Order: sequence, then structure tokens, then C-alpha cells
Amino acid sequence: MRFAVSRDEIKRANVPHELFLTNLIGNHILLTVALGGLAGSFPWIMALIPAISFGILGFILWRARRAIDRDPWYVMCHWQVCARRSRIFLLMLGLLLLAITLGWAGHAYGGMMKEAVWALVAGIGILPVMATVLVLVMIESDALYHANQAKLPDWVVERFPNPDARILAPDEPDRFGQD
Repeated sequence: MRFAVSRDEIKRANVPHELFLTNLIGNHILLTVALGGLAGSFPWIMALIPAISFGILGFILWRARRAIDRDPWYVMCHWQVCARRSRIFLLMLGLLLLAITLGWAGHAYGGMMKEAVWALVAGIGILPVMATVLVLVMIESDALYHANQAKLPDWVVERFPNPDARILAPDEPDRFGQD
């Protein structure tokens, strides 16, 4: 559904999606490639990637909770959309951490070979996270486009109803709150 909202609200509704995409593309893709060259000499440098990601995702969840009481309805709804996807990504990062922990425990206490640990970590942890990053980049890019078009998904409108929101007809031109 498209809504009659101001340009300022559209601009503010873009922020959570831009922040989430920065985490996915800038941190999980570009920074991973950049730090991958250093990982041979300094393997712990790769810990920066999840640390930055948990910080950004934590901020998105905190800000989404705060948006309920603070922001205009349209902006708040876009924070909620982004928070939902952040929780999904946190779940995937938690799965990666679990795989790393199981691999470490298997190697340290169970006598697993390094190759088996890498297979465990890559198959259960890294591969699903990589696939999730790619899917979320596409979904969030679409959400950013919809934020610019004054659109919201139906589920968020049902969960956070606003009786004062004016829905635009499909053929009605955008006026951005100017009647």
C-alpha cells in the first residue's frame, strides 16, 4: 500500500534500510574481502566483522524499539521492518557462533582434525550466513525502494495500524503531504 507522507518522512524511513545494507554490503562483503588477506597473519582480525555487525544490529533493534514512541507512524513502521530482518540475521550469526564453538570444542576435546572442523564451520555456519547476506541484500534493496515510493508491507500495517494514514490510490500522483 502507498501512503501520503512527506518527503522528510520518506528520507527518515530510508535510514534503517541504508544502515542495514551498509552492514550487509560494507561489513559482511567488502570488509570480509579486505580483511581476508590479513587473516593469514592475524586470524583474530576477522573478529572485527561480527563485532561491528552485532553493534549495528543492536543499534537497529534499540532504535526500532525507541521509534514506536518517538517517530511518525510511517518512519516507525520502516524501523520495524528493518528490526524484523535484523533479528533473522542475528539468528544466523548465532548459528555461525554455535558452529565455531562446536568446531573448537570438537578439535580441543573430541580429537577432530582441523579439516573436519573447517567442514563443520563452513557447512553449518559460514555458508548459511553467506546465503542469508545475499538474500537480505536483495530484500533490503527492495525495501529501500519501497520506502522511497511511500509503500509499506501489509503485515506491518496490520501490526501497527494507523487510522489517520491516508492510502493513495494506485493511479494517484504523489504529493508528499501537500494537498
